[in-house]
Amino acid sequence: MTKKPDHEKIARYADMLAAMGTEPRLRIVRLLLSAHPDGMVVGEIQTELEIPPSTLSHHLEKLKSEGLVKVRRESTFLRYSADTEALRELLGFLYAECCTRSKAIKPETIVRLR
Repeated sequence: MTKKPDHEKIARYADMLAAMGTEPRLRIVRLLLSAHPDGMVVGEIQTELEIPPSTLSHHLEKLKSEGLVKVRRESTFLRYSADTEALRELLGFLYAECCTRSKAIKPETIVRLR
């Protein structure tokens, strides 16, 4: 019998998915993944996605509070990067439920090497 994730982990994953549940936040996460491992400073994110500064700040804070992005100060700039370990854990949880137990999705249709 497989071990089931505890309720706290499931609640955490639900919060992470909810945080990415808006179009701007999902775009931010995808952009930061494309800039991995260096990440991007706020101005670069703003320019790339054309999100007003106060709105971008709000979205970045929500993603940070749910552990999806990391931030570090570089002089007067804030550099954001995707927290790939947290995202790997979240994807692993989804993958285990959809692809290993029930075989609802074939793994090779999700992971494609380029």
